[in-house]
Amino acid sequence: MTNFILAIDQGTTSSRAIVFDGERRIAGVGQKEFTQHFPQDGWVEHDPEEIWDSVVWAVKTALSQAKVSAGDIAAIGITNQRETVVIWDKATGEPIHKAIVWQDRRTAAYCAELKKAGHEAMVTARTGLLLDPYFSGTKVKWLLDNVEGARQRAEKDELAFGTIDSFLIWRLTGGNVHATDATNAGRTLLFNIGQNQWDAELCALLDVPMAMLPAVKDCADDFGTAEAGLFGAPIPILGVAGDQHAATIGQACFEPGMVKSTYGTGCFAVLNTGAEMVPSRNRLLTTIAYRLDGKTTYALEGSIFIAGAAVQWIRDGLKLVSHASETGPLARTADPSQNVYMVPAFVGLGAPWWDAEARGTIFGITRNTGPAEIAKAALEAVSYQTRDLLDAMRKDWQGGAKDTVLRVDGGMVASDWTMQFLADILDAPVDRPTILETTALGAAWLAGMRAGVWPGMAEFAAGWARDRRFEPQMEASVREAKIAGWNDAVRRTLSH
Repeated sequence: MTNFILAIDQGTTSSRAIVFDGERRIAGVGQKEFTQHFPQDGWVEHDPEEIWDSVVWAVKTALSQAKVSAGDIAAIGITNQRETVVIWDKATGEPIHKAIVWQDRRTAAYCAELKKAGHEAMVTARTGLLLDPYFSGTKVKWLLDNVEGARQRAEKDELAFGTIDSFLIWRLTGGNVHATDATNAGRTLLFNIGQNQWDAELCALLDVPMAMLPAVKDCADDFGTAEAGLFGAPIPILGVAGDQHAATIGQACFEPGMVKSTYGTGCFAVLNTGAEMVPSRNRLLTTIAYRLDGKTTYALEGSIFIAGAAVQWIRDGLKLVSHASETGPLARTADPSQNVYMVPAFVGLGAPWWDAEARGTIFGITRNTGPAEIAKAALEAVSYQTRDLLDAMRKDWQGGAKDTVLRVDGGMVASDWTMQFLADILDAPVDRPTILETTALGAAWLAGMRAGVWPGMAEFAAGWARDRRFEPQMEASVREAKIAGWNDAVRRTLSH
Protein backbone atom coordinates (compact mmCIF):
# COMPACT_ATOMS: atom_id res chain seq x y z
CA MET A 1 0.00 0.00 0.00
CA THR A 2 1.28 3.46 -0.88
CA ASN A 3 1.83 5.90 1.98
CA PHE A 4 2.16 9.17 0.05
CA ILE A 5 -0.37 11.80 1.14
CA LEU A 6 -1.47 14.87 -0.82
CA ALA A 7 -2.34 18.00 1.19
CA ILE A 8 -4.29 20.77 -0.51
CA ASP A 9 -3.71 24.03 1.38
CA GLN A 10 -6.06 26.61 -0.09
CA GLY A 11 -5.04 29.93 1.46
CA THR A 12 -6.05 33.57 1.23
CA THR A 13 -3.47 34.64 -1.33
CA SER A 14 -2.34 31.36 -2.90
CA SER A 15 -3.22 27.71 -3.33
CA ARG A 16 -0.62 25.12 -2.42
CA ALA A 17 -0.42 21.39 -2.83
CA ILE A 18 2.20 19.37 -0.97
CA VAL A 19 3.01 15.69 -1.40
CA PHE A 20 4.32 14.12 1.82
CA ASP A 21 6.07 10.76 1.85
CA GLY A 22 5.58 8.04 4.46
CA GLU A 23 8.15 9.67 6.77
CA ARG A 24 6.13 12.93 6.68
CA ARG A 25 8.81 14.60 4.57
CA ILE A 26 7.93 17.00 1.77
CA ALA A 27 8.40 15.27 -1.61
CA GLY A 28 6.83 17.84 -3.92
CA VAL A 29 5.20 21.28 -3.82
CA GLY A 30 3.03 23.30 -6.18
CA GLN A 31 1.94 26.85 -5.36
CA LYS A 32 0.05 29.48 -7.30
CA GLU A 33 -1.07 32.96 -6.26
CA PHE A 34 -4.45 34.25 -7.39
CA THR A 35 -6.10 37.65 -7.74
CA GLN A 36 -7.32 39.68 -4.77
CA HIS A 37 -10.36 41.80 -5.69
CA PHE A 38 -11.16 44.96 -3.68
CA PRO A 39 -14.38 46.36 -5.21
CA GLN A 40 -14.95 48.88 -2.40
CA ASP A 41 -13.27 50.03 0.81
CA GLY A 42 -13.28 47.10 3.23
CA TRP A 43 -14.59 44.64 0.61
CA VAL A 44 -12.46 41.63 -0.37
CA GLU A 45 -13.41 39.02 -2.99
CA HIS A 46 -11.90 36.01 -4.77
CA ASP A 47 -12.93 34.35 -8.03
CA PRO A 48 -13.89 30.73 -7.10
CA GLU A 49 -13.06 29.55 -10.63
CA GLU A 50 -9.57 31.04 -10.35
CA ILE A 51 -9.17 29.34 -6.96
CA TRP A 52 -10.26 26.01 -8.47
CA ASP A 53 -7.86 26.38 -11.41
CA SER A 54 -5.01 27.28 -9.04
CA VAL A 55 -5.69 24.19 -6.91
CA VAL A 56 -5.72 21.84 -9.91
CA TRP A 57 -2.49 23.41 -11.21
CA ALA A 58 -0.83 23.17 -7.78
CA VAL A 59 -1.78 19.48 -7.37
CA LYS A 60 -0.44 18.54 -10.81
CA THR A 61 2.76 20.48 -10.15
CA ALA A 62 3.29 18.85 -6.73
CA LEU A 63 2.73 15.35 -8.16
CA SER A 64 5.16 16.07 -10.97
CA GLN A 65 7.82 17.47 -8.62
CA ALA A 66 7.45 14.48 -6.29
CA LYS A 67 7.74 12.16 -9.32
CA VAL A 68 4.59 10.26 -8.27
CA SER A 69 1.27 9.67 -9.99
CA ALA A 70 -2.22 10.00 -8.56
CA GLY A 71 -2.26 6.23 -8.15
CA ASP A 72 0.60 6.53 -5.65
CA ILE A 73 -1.42 8.81 -3.34
CA ALA A 74 -3.22 7.06 -0.48
CA ALA A 75 -5.47 10.01 0.39
CA ILE A 76 -6.08 13.75 0.13
CA GLY A 77 -6.27 16.10 3.10
CA ILE A 78 -7.74 19.57 2.59
CA THR A 79 -7.13 22.68 4.65
CA ASN A 80 -8.51 26.07 3.74
CA GLN A 81 -8.93 29.77 4.46
CA ARG A 82 -11.91 29.82 6.81
CA GLU A 83 -15.14 31.88 6.72
CA THR A 84 -14.77 32.71 3.02
CA VAL A 85 -18.14 32.10 1.38
CA VAL A 86 -19.08 30.56 -1.96
CA ILE A 87 -22.63 29.95 -3.21
CA TRP A 88 -23.02 27.80 -6.31
CA ASP A 89 -25.66 26.21 -8.49
CA LYS A 90 -26.33 22.61 -7.43
CA ALA A 91 -27.01 21.53 -11.01
CA THR A 92 -24.02 23.10 -12.74
CA GLY A 93 -21.51 23.75 -9.91
CA GLU A 94 -21.24 27.33 -11.17
CA PRO A 95 -20.74 30.06 -8.51
CA ILE A 96 -23.43 32.75 -8.50
CA HIS A 97 -20.96 35.50 -7.47
CA LYS A 98 -17.35 35.95 -6.47
CA ALA A 99 -16.41 34.46 -3.09
CA ILE A 100 -16.69 36.91 -0.18
CA VAL A 101 -13.43 36.62 1.77
CA TRP A 102 -13.10 36.31 5.54
CA GLN A 103 -11.44 39.76 5.67
CA ASP A 104 -14.47 41.43 4.04
CA ARG A 105 -16.33 44.01 6.18
CA ARG A 106 -19.41 44.74 4.04
CA THR A 107 -21.81 43.30 6.61
CA ALA A 108 -20.55 45.49 9.50
CA ALA A 109 -23.74 47.58 9.62
CA TYR A 110 -25.92 44.45 9.65
CA CYS A 111 -23.84 42.95 12.48
CA ALA A 112 -24.28 46.21 14.42
CA GLU A 113 -28.07 45.97 13.91
CA LEU A 114 -28.13 42.41 15.25
CA LYS A 115 -26.07 43.48 18.28
CA LYS A 116 -28.36 46.45 18.92
CA ALA A 117 -31.35 44.10 18.79
CA GLY A 118 -29.76 42.07 21.61
CA HIS A 119 -28.87 38.88 19.71
CA GLU A 120 -25.14 38.63 20.42
CA ALA A 121 -25.37 36.83 23.79
CA MET A 122 -27.46 34.01 22.29
CA VAL A 123 -25.22 33.76 19.22
CA THR A 124 -22.07 33.62 21.35
CA ALA A 125 -23.52 31.03 23.73
CA ARG A 126 -24.28 28.68 20.82
CA THR A 127 -21.42 29.35 18.41
CA GLY A 128 -18.60 30.69 20.61
CA LEU A 129 -18.34 33.56 18.11
CA LEU A 130 -19.15 37.26 18.11
CA LEU A 131 -21.42 39.15 15.73
CA ASP A 132 -18.71 40.32 13.38
CA PRO A 133 -18.47 40.52 9.56
CA TYR A 134 -15.50 38.12 9.79
CA PHE A 135 -17.77 35.07 10.02
CA SER A 136 -19.61 33.36 7.18
CA GLY A 137 -23.29 33.65 8.06
CA THR A 138 -23.85 37.36 7.37
CA LYS A 139 -21.93 37.01 4.08
CA VAL A 140 -24.35 34.28 2.97
CA LYS A 141 -27.29 36.55 3.74
CA TRP A 142 -25.68 39.41 1.80
CA LEU A 143 -25.28 37.23 -1.30
CA LEU A 144 -28.85 35.96 -1.08
CA ASP A 145 -30.16 39.52 -0.71
CA ASN A 146 -27.92 41.17 -3.34
CA VAL A 147 -27.48 38.67 -6.18
CA GLU A 148 -30.53 38.83 -8.41
CA GLY A 149 -32.84 35.85 -7.93
CA ALA A 150 -30.50 34.16 -5.44
CA ARG A 151 -32.92 33.99 -2.51
CA GLN A 152 -35.73 32.54 -4.63
CA ARG A 153 -33.34 29.95 -6.07
CA ALA A 154 -32.06 29.06 -2.59
CA GLU A 155 -35.59 28.55 -1.34
CA LYS A 156 -36.22 26.19 -4.27
CA ASP A 157 -33.17 24.14 -3.17
CA GLU A 158 -31.22 25.07 -6.29
CA LEU A 159 -28.18 26.60 -4.54
CA ALA A 160 -25.47 25.23 -2.24
CA PHE A 161 -23.48 27.21 0.30
CA GLY A 162 -20.03 26.28 1.43
CA THR A 163 -16.75 27.52 2.72
CA ILE A 164 -13.80 26.89 0.39
CA ASP A 165 -13.33 23.30 1.59
CA SER A 166 -16.92 22.44 0.62
CA PHE A 167 -16.53 24.05 -2.80
CA LEU A 168 -13.34 22.07 -3.45
CA ILE A 169 -14.92 18.80 -2.24
CA TRP A 170 -17.90 19.41 -4.56
CA ARG A 171 -15.61 20.07 -7.52
CA LEU A 172 -13.18 17.23 -6.75
CA THR A 173 -16.00 14.69 -6.43
CA GLY A 174 -17.86 15.91 -9.52
CA GLY A 175 -20.74 17.24 -7.46
CA ASN A 176 -21.30 13.94 -5.62
CA VAL A 177 -20.46 15.22 -2.14
CA HIS A 178 -21.63 18.39 -0.38
CA ALA A 179 -19.84 18.29 2.97
CA THR A 180 -17.66 20.19 5.40
CA ASP A 181 -15.96 19.35 8.68
CA ALA A 182 -16.83 20.50 12.20
CA THR A 183 -14.05 23.12 12.36
CA ASN A 184 -15.22 24.97 9.25
CA ALA A 185 -18.90 24.61 10.17
CA GLY A 186 -18.11 26.09 13.57
CA ARG A 187 -17.02 29.39 11.98
CA THR A 188 -20.25 30.17 10.15
CA LEU A 189 -22.46 31.64 12.95
CA LEU A 190 -24.92 28.90 11.98
CA PHE A 191 -23.48 25.90 13.87
CA ASN A 192 -24.11 25.04 17.52
CA ILE A 193 -20.67 23.92 18.72
CA GLY A 194 -22.02 22.43 21.96
CA GLN A 195 -24.59 20.26 20.18
CA ASN A 196 -22.40 19.79 17.09
CA GLN A 197 -25.16 20.50 14.59
CA TRP A 198 -26.62 23.24 12.40
CA ASP A 199 -28.89 25.46 14.48
CA ALA A 200 -32.33 26.15 12.98
CA GLU A 201 -32.84 29.27 15.13
CA LEU A 202 -29.52 30.80 14.04
CA CYS A 203 -30.30 30.00 10.39
CA ALA A 204 -33.67 31.71 10.81
CA LEU A 205 -32.06 34.75 12.47
CA LEU A 206 -29.67 35.21 9.53
CA ASP A 207 -32.29 34.19 6.96
CA VAL A 208 -30.25 31.29 5.55
CA PRO A 209 -32.26 28.32 4.18
CA MET A 210 -30.97 25.11 5.79
CA ALA A 211 -31.24 23.19 2.50
CA MET A 212 -28.15 25.12 1.33
CA LEU A 213 -25.93 23.77 4.10
CA PRO A 214 -23.37 20.96 3.71
CA ALA A 215 -23.28 17.77 5.78
CA VAL A 216 -20.89 18.13 8.75
CA LYS A 217 -18.31 15.40 9.33
CA ASP A 218 -15.37 14.69 11.64
CA CYS A 219 -12.00 16.12 10.59
CA ALA A 220 -10.80 12.63 9.64
CA ASP A 221 -13.70 11.14 7.70
CA ASP A 222 -14.85 10.01 4.28
CA PHE A 223 -15.41 13.09 2.12
CA GLY A 224 -15.80 11.20 -1.16
CA THR A 225 -13.32 10.53 -3.94
CA ALA A 226 -11.54 12.91 -6.31
CA GLU A 227 -12.53 11.86 -9.82
CA ALA A 228 -9.99 9.93 -11.90
CA GLY A 229 -10.30 12.40 -14.77
CA LEU A 230 -8.73 15.20 -12.73
CA PHE A 231 -5.31 13.81 -11.86
CA GLY A 232 -5.18 10.40 -13.56
CA ALA A 233 -6.60 8.11 -10.87
CA PRO A 234 -9.31 8.33 -8.17
CA ILE A 235 -8.02 9.52 -4.77
CA PRO A 236 -10.08 9.33 -1.55
CA ILE A 237 -10.51 12.59 0.40
CA LEU A 238 -10.11 11.57 4.05
CA GLY A 239 -9.19 14.70 6.00
CA VAL A 240 -10.52 18.27 6.22
CA ALA A 241 -9.85 21.08 8.69
CA GLY A 242 -9.86 24.86 8.57
CA ASP A 243 -6.35 26.27 8.33
CA GLN A 244 -5.89 27.25 11.99
CA HIS A 245 -7.23 23.90 13.19
CA ALA A 246 -4.97 22.03 10.78
CA ALA A 247 -2.00 24.06 12.07
CA THR A 248 -2.96 23.20 15.67
CA ILE A 249 -2.93 19.52 14.67
CA GLY A 250 0.30 19.89 12.64
CA GLN A 251 1.96 21.48 15.68
CA ALA A 252 0.80 18.47 17.75
CA CYS A 253 -0.98 20.75 20.23
CA PHE A 254 -3.09 17.85 21.48
CA GLU A 255 -2.81 18.51 25.22
CA PRO A 256 -4.91 21.13 27.07
CA GLY A 257 -2.79 24.23 27.68
CA MET A 258 -0.70 23.94 24.51
CA VAL A 259 -0.71 27.04 22.28
CA LYS A 260 0.22 27.60 18.65
CA SER A 261 0.26 30.81 16.65
CA THR A 262 0.25 30.91 12.86
CA TYR A 263 1.64 33.91 11.00
CA GLY A 264 0.25 34.07 7.48
CA THR A 265 -1.94 36.75 5.93
CA GLY A 266 -3.40 37.15 9.41
CA CYS A 267 -2.24 35.79 12.76
CA PHE A 268 -4.19 33.22 14.71
CA ALA A 269 -3.37 31.96 18.20
CA VAL A 270 -5.13 28.80 19.39
CA LEU A 271 -5.11 27.44 22.96
CA ASN A 272 -6.28 23.83 23.40
CA THR A 273 -8.79 23.65 26.29
CA GLY A 274 -9.59 19.94 25.87
CA ALA A 275 -13.16 18.72 26.32
CA GLU A 276 -14.04 21.98 28.10
CA MET A 277 -15.89 24.62 26.10
CA VAL A 278 -14.51 27.76 27.78
CA PRO A 279 -16.63 30.90 27.35
CA SER A 280 -14.44 33.97 26.88
CA ARG A 281 -14.82 37.05 29.07
CA ASN A 282 -12.13 38.86 27.08
CA ARG A 283 -13.52 38.90 23.55
CA LEU A 284 -11.73 35.78 22.36
CA LEU A 285 -13.54 33.08 20.39
CA THR A 286 -14.55 29.70 21.75
CA THR A 287 -14.10 27.28 18.88
CA ILE A 288 -13.78 23.63 17.92
CA ALA A 289 -10.07 22.75 17.79
CA TYR A 290 -10.83 19.45 16.02
CA ARG A 291 -13.34 16.60 16.09
CA LEU A 292 -12.08 13.03 15.84
CA ASP A 293 -14.13 9.82 16.21
CA GLY A 294 -17.13 11.95 17.19
CA LYS A 295 -15.23 13.49 20.14
CA THR A 296 -14.86 17.27 20.14
CA THR A 297 -11.79 19.07 21.47
CA TYR A 298 -12.34 22.79 22.07
CA ALA A 299 -10.04 25.81 22.00
CA LEU A 300 -9.84 29.51 22.67
CA GLU A 301 -8.77 31.47 19.60
CA GLY A 302 -7.56 34.98 19.04
CA SER A 303 -7.73 36.28 15.48
CA ILE A 304 -5.57 39.10 14.11
CA PHE A 305 -6.68 40.08 10.62
CA ILE A 306 -3.43 41.60 9.35
CA ALA A 307 0.02 40.05 9.90
CA GLY A 308 1.85 39.03 6.75
CA ALA A 309 -0.59 41.21 4.83
CA ALA A 310 1.18 44.26 6.32
CA VAL A 311 4.44 42.98 4.83
CA GLN A 312 2.67 42.51 1.49
CA TRP A 313 1.47 46.12 1.73
CA ILE A 314 5.02 47.33 2.36
CA ARG A 315 6.10 45.36 -0.73
CA ASP A 316 3.19 46.01 -3.11
CA GLY A 317 1.62 49.22 -1.80
CA LEU A 318 4.57 51.25 -0.59
CA LYS A 319 7.13 49.38 -2.75
CA LEU A 320 9.75 49.68 0.00
CA VAL A 321 11.03 46.14 -0.74
CA SER A 322 10.94 43.83 -3.76
CA HIS A 323 10.47 40.63 -1.76
CA ALA A 324 8.78 40.00 1.60
CA SER A 325 11.95 38.28 2.84
CA GLU A 326 13.80 41.63 2.67
CA THR A 327 11.63 43.14 5.43
CA GLY A 328 13.51 41.54 8.35
CA PRO A 329 16.99 42.62 7.19
CA LEU A 330 15.61 46.12 6.49
CA ALA A 331 14.06 46.31 9.99
CA ARG A 332 17.43 45.42 11.53
CA THR A 333 18.84 48.68 10.16
CA ALA A 334 16.17 50.87 11.78
CA ASP A 335 17.13 53.69 14.13
CA PRO A 336 16.60 52.19 17.64
CA SER A 337 15.90 55.64 19.12
CA GLN A 338 12.68 56.02 17.06
CA ASN A 339 9.46 54.67 18.58
CA VAL A 340 7.31 54.11 15.51
CA TYR A 341 4.14 52.03 15.94
CA MET A 342 1.97 50.61 13.18
CA VAL A 343 -1.54 49.44 14.09
CA PRO A 344 -2.45 47.47 10.93
CA ALA A 345 -6.23 47.84 11.11
CA PHE A 346 -6.55 47.78 7.31
CA VAL A 347 -9.84 45.88 7.55
CA GLY A 348 -10.70 46.68 11.17
CA LEU A 349 -9.22 45.23 14.36
CA GLY A 350 -9.81 41.63 15.42
CA ALA A 351 -9.39 40.14 18.90
CA PRO A 352 -9.53 41.34 21.57
CA TRP A 353 -10.80 44.69 20.21
CA TRP A 354 -13.33 43.68 17.52
CA ASP A 355 -13.61 47.12 15.99
CA ALA A 356 -14.82 46.71 12.40
CA GLU A 357 -14.64 50.44 11.69
CA ALA A 358 -11.03 51.03 12.80
CA ARG A 359 -8.49 51.64 10.05
CA GLY A 360 -4.70 51.38 9.97
CA THR A 361 -2.49 53.98 11.59
CA ILE A 362 1.21 54.74 12.04
CA PHE A 363 2.35 56.78 15.07
CA GLY A 364 5.65 58.36 16.01
CA ILE A 365 6.80 59.43 12.55
CA THR A 366 9.51 62.11 12.44
CA ARG A 367 11.60 63.65 9.63
CA ASN A 368 14.12 60.88 10.26
CA THR A 369 11.61 58.07 9.76
CA GLY A 370 12.30 56.02 6.64
CA PRO A 371 11.62 52.60 5.08
CA ALA A 372 13.56 50.72 7.80
CA GLU A 373 11.47 52.20 10.63
CA ILE A 374 8.19 51.50 8.78
CA ALA A 375 9.26 47.88 8.10
CA LYS A 376 10.27 47.43 11.74
CA ALA A 377 6.93 48.81 12.97
CA ALA A 378 5.00 46.40 10.72
CA LEU A 379 6.90 43.36 12.01
CA GLU A 380 6.71 44.50 15.63
CA ALA A 381 2.94 44.97 15.37
CA VAL A 382 2.51 41.22 14.98
CA SER A 383 4.30 40.59 18.29
CA TYR A 384 2.32 43.24 20.17
CA GLN A 385 -0.95 41.82 18.86
CA THR A 386 0.09 38.28 19.83
CA ARG A 387 0.79 39.49 23.36
CA ASP A 388 -2.71 41.00 23.52
CA LEU A 389 -4.14 37.58 22.59
CA LEU A 390 -2.10 35.58 25.10
CA ASP A 391 -2.94 38.05 27.88
CA ALA A 392 -6.64 37.52 27.13
CA MET A 393 -6.19 33.73 27.06
CA ARG A 394 -4.51 33.74 30.48
CA LYS A 395 -7.39 35.76 31.91
CA ASP A 396 -10.01 33.47 30.35
CA TRP A 397 -8.65 30.06 31.20
CA GLN A 398 -7.27 29.21 34.59
CA GLY A 399 -6.32 25.70 33.46
CA GLY A 400 -2.96 26.81 32.16
CA ALA A 401 -1.37 29.08 29.55
CA LYS A 402 0.57 30.84 32.32
CA ASP A 403 3.98 29.34 31.60
CA THR A 404 3.30 29.14 27.89
CA VAL A 405 5.76 27.96 25.30
CA LEU A 406 4.40 29.28 22.02
CA ARG A 407 4.72 27.01 18.98
CA VAL A 408 4.84 29.13 15.85
CA ASP A 409 4.42 28.52 12.13
CA GLY A 410 3.62 30.32 8.90
CA GLY A 411 5.67 32.35 6.46
CA MET A 412 6.75 35.10 8.87
CA VAL A 413 8.42 32.76 11.36
CA ALA A 414 11.38 32.22 9.01
CA SER A 415 12.60 35.66 10.18
CA ASP A 416 14.86 35.17 13.22
CA TRP A 417 14.63 38.90 13.98
CA THR A 418 10.82 38.77 14.15
CA MET A 419 10.76 35.63 16.31
CA GLN A 420 13.29 37.05 18.77
CA PHE A 421 11.24 40.22 19.15
CA LEU A 422 8.14 38.04 19.66
CA ALA A 423 9.83 36.13 22.51
CA ASP A 424 11.03 39.43 24.01
CA ILE A 425 7.58 41.06 23.97
CA LEU A 426 5.78 37.93 25.21
CA ASP A 427 8.44 37.31 27.88
CA ALA A 428 8.01 33.64 26.96
CA PRO A 429 9.90 31.05 24.90
CA VAL A 430 8.96 30.70 21.22
CA ASP A 431 9.50 27.33 19.51
CA ARG A 432 9.90 27.12 15.74
CA PRO A 433 9.46 23.60 14.34
CA THR A 434 11.63 21.97 11.68
CA ILE A 435 8.59 21.67 9.40
CA LEU A 436 7.11 25.15 8.89
CA GLU A 437 4.32 23.79 6.65
CA THR A 438 2.36 22.74 9.73
CA THR A 439 -1.04 23.61 8.25
CA ALA A 440 -0.54 21.26 5.31
CA LEU A 441 1.05 18.67 7.62
CA GLY A 442 -2.01 18.73 9.88
CA ALA A 443 -4.35 18.13 6.94
CA ALA A 444 -2.04 15.38 5.66
CA TRP A 445 -1.97 13.67 9.07
CA LEU A 446 -5.78 13.62 9.25
CA ALA A 447 -5.96 11.94 5.84
CA GLY A 448 -2.97 9.63 6.38
CA MET A 449 -4.16 8.51 9.80
CA ARG A 450 -7.67 7.86 8.44
CA ALA A 451 -6.19 5.90 5.53
CA GLY A 452 -4.22 3.79 8.01
CA VAL A 453 -0.84 4.62 6.50
CA TRP A 454 0.31 7.30 8.97
CA PRO A 455 0.70 6.92 12.76
CA GLY A 456 -1.85 7.74 15.44
CA MET A 457 -1.91 10.85 17.59
CA ALA A 458 0.68 9.85 20.22
CA GLU A 459 3.32 8.72 17.71
CA PHE A 460 2.68 11.74 15.49
CA ALA A 461 3.10 14.10 18.49
CA ALA A 462 6.33 12.34 19.51
CA GLY A 463 7.69 13.09 16.03
CA TRP A 464 7.25 16.87 16.37
CA ALA A 465 10.73 18.40 16.11
CA ARG A 466 12.01 21.84 17.09
CA ASP A 467 14.27 23.82 14.79
CA ARG A 468 15.03 26.57 17.30
CA ARG A 469 13.83 28.02 20.60
CA PHE A 470 13.90 31.81 21.01
CA GLU A 471 14.29 32.85 24.66
CA PRO A 472 13.33 36.35 25.87
CA GLN A 473 16.33 38.65 26.26
CA MET A 474 14.78 42.12 26.61
CA GLU A 475 14.99 43.99 29.90
CA ALA A 476 11.63 44.23 31.67
CA SER A 477 11.70 48.04 31.77
CA VAL A 478 12.26 48.24 27.98
CA ARG A 479 9.47 45.72 27.35
CA GLU A 480 7.01 47.61 29.55
CA ALA A 481 7.79 50.92 27.84
CA LYS A 482 7.31 49.41 24.40
CA ILE A 483 4.01 47.78 25.40
CA ALA A 484 2.76 51.06 26.89
CA GLY A 485 3.52 52.78 23.58
CA TRP A 486 1.62 50.06 21.69
CA ASN A 487 -1.42 50.31 23.99
CA ASP A 488 -1.49 54.07 23.45
CA ALA A 489 -1.34 53.60 19.67
CA VAL A 490 -4.25 51.11 19.75
CA ARG A 491 -6.34 53.46 21.88
CA ARG A 492 -5.82 56.22 19.34
CA THR A 493 -6.77 53.86 16.49
CA LEU A 494 -10.09 52.57 17.87
CA SER A 495 -13.08 54.10 16.13
CA HIS A 496 -15.01 54.75 19.34
